[in-house]
Amino acid sequence: MKKIAILASGSGSNFEAIVKAQRRNAFNALVTLLICDKEGAFCRTRARRLRVKDIFIDPKNYPSRESFDAAVGKILKAEKIDLVVLAGYMRILSPAFIRAFRNKVINIHPAILPAFKGGKAIKDAFGYGVKLTGVTVHFVDEQVDHGPIILQGAVAIKRGMTIEKLEAAVHKLEHKLYPEAIKLILADKVRIKGRNVQIK
Repeated sequence: MKKIAILASGSGSNFEAIVKAQRRNAFNALVTLLICDKEGAFCRTRARRLRVKDIFIDPKNYPSRESFDAAVGKILKAEKIDLVVLAGYMRILSPAFIRAFRNKVINIHPAILPAFKGGKAIKDAFGYGVKLTGVTVHFVDEQVDHGPIILQGAVAIKRGMTIEKLEAAVHKLEHKLYPEAIKLILADKVRIKGRNVQIK
């Protein structure tokens, strides 16, 4: 059976949603590993509760982003990981890492890319006053919040909606869309054609 590793830096709600989806047989693979770059991140508590192997790698022990990523890549290869899932992972991956795992790394972004790139996408969309935002699942390439798009979903920003309610709605959609995208990839229904994705 194929193996999934999740890289996370924070709360880990997407990590938990993916593990629970796997255990409902939403896709045919096992989440075997969480790698985290923050020792006290709550995703590690979730991993222990869910009995998923959890590895903390301290960036302070590495002189560069490239050397840190090389250490992560060595673990992923040793664990025979087939798909790398970024879930609130707050580090920008080095080009060497992306080349080593080409088309095997996916990310979720809380906006409809290419709109509202960056780490404050929900806040930016809310502040800009758009009527519609959402979620994007995409393959990771050498550019930030870029790469072939697998799935997107929309969230309406209704009149009177607070940013807290918007965040909750976006996260709820993330927890639904990410397992769906993983299922498509593992079922070999995703084809990358240049910067585009075809779903069979």
